[in-house]
Amino acid sequence: MAATPSAMVELGTTAPHFNLPDAISGRSMNLNDLKSRHATVIMFICNHCPYVKHILPELVKLTNEYLAKGVSFIAINSNDITAYPEDSPEKMKEAAQTLGFAFPYLYDETQEIAKAYRAECTPDFFVYNKEMKLVYRGQFDDSRPKNDLPVTGNDLRNALDNILGGKEVDPNQKPSIGCNIKWKT
Repeated sequence: MAATPSAMVELGTTAPHFNLPDAISGRSMNLNDLKSRHATVIMFICNHCPYVKHILPELVKLTNEYLAKGVSFIAINSNDITAYPEDSPEKMKEAAQTLGFAFPYLYDETQEIAKAYRAECTPDFFVYNKEMKLVYRGQFDDSRPKNDLPVTGNDLRNALDNILGGKEVDPNQKPSIGCNIKWKT
């Protein structure tokens, strides 16, 4: 389990457009159709990563809470499924149904979208305001597998609360730490 940090993309960057298949519905989905008029969270996750598994129950709770407030959540898996078959679209659909994802779980087979967002790890979070400008990137919270800190989602939650409250998001942000994106060779 190699600990890889987020790239910490420059704040104010515009969200790159995408059109990707949703592993849950099988339909193609794009950013314009999925974005919110309040805030949009793009999260790079996968099925096999222990860092993702560690936060997943709380992440699902948080997404349900903020979906009700008009925030959009989009999960993207960009891993090489030849090397990591547990991350295949079939397994993505199975995981999403088991865990009750209320958001799309998109498959980035070419890995072009992960590269466009400069995603480095799973989980990696990118939060965009209504103008689709990056206002937060980084960690869910300080909890990691085996560090005994509770999983709260506080960092992501604070960013979303500030956006919804019409306040500036604190630019002092911590990178996420997780498994590196499994790039194709």
